[in-house]
Amino acid sequence: MLVVKKMSSYWGVIHPWGVTYGVISHRSETLLLNQIVPPRFLFRWSFPARNLKKIPKSSGRLLDLPEECLLPSLGELDQQRDFAKVKLAWNDDGFGVSVEVSGRSHRPQGLAKENDRPDGVWLWVNTRNTQTVHRATRFCHHFILLPIGGGPKQANPVVRPALVARAREENPLPDAELVQIQSEVTRTGYWLDAWFPKEVFVGFEPETHGQIGFHYLIHDSELGDQTLAVGAEFPYESDPSLWQTVELSR
Repeated sequence: MLVVKKMSSYWGVIHPWGVTYGVISHRSETLLLNQIVPPRFLFRWSFPARNLKKIPKSSGRLLDLPEECLLPSLGELDQQRDFAKVKLAWNDDGFGVSVEVSGRSHRPQGLAKENDRPDGVWLWVNTRNTQTVHRATRFCHHFILLPIGGGPKQANPVVRPALVARAREENPLPDAELVQIQSEVTRTGYWLDAWFPKEVFVGFEPETHGQIGFHYLIHDSELGDQTLAVGAEFPYESDPSLWQTVELSR
């Protein structure tokens, strides 16, 4: 049996492979579920993204998002401890993602070795939040964010638009220079802020489409991999139905 513990005020609907539908909130009672599949797959998760008018910032830290923008940790469902904090925010001009990694003892690994995956953040965004489509449409986007690896000394952050694997429809990759990115290596890890203006997305229309599909992978050569929901046992790199919902709340 799996015990789903109390979590913050986010909800999840038990996947159709389960028996019933349910809600998790900070006041809900503990639920007992049969552990047939990975726990996080039992739910369709939906998270609010705060609407902040004054981002990105013109000086200081690019986003500097408050704690209210923090996504909950789902690692406890799989008896894992998250090593990164991820925050989301948006406004009519675009979408912001902030990541803070801690617990490292060495500097992040950059792009020195071609066959090694560098430390960084992999993002998938679907501006239409289609939960029944298993191959990416033109509304699906993929970005790779690295805290280091750019510039002549490979000390600057890097943003790389990429194609979604096995996409049914493909778009020309957006201009990476449109994405604003900022990072800093700390004593125990790094933080990274990225601002995606609406121009890099096909179909970013919050007024008429207030939900987007979203998934992330944070790869760390010391600490392992952290994902928003399902992990490497599922083909989230190519299947938008495995991405979760972000509500563009006003």
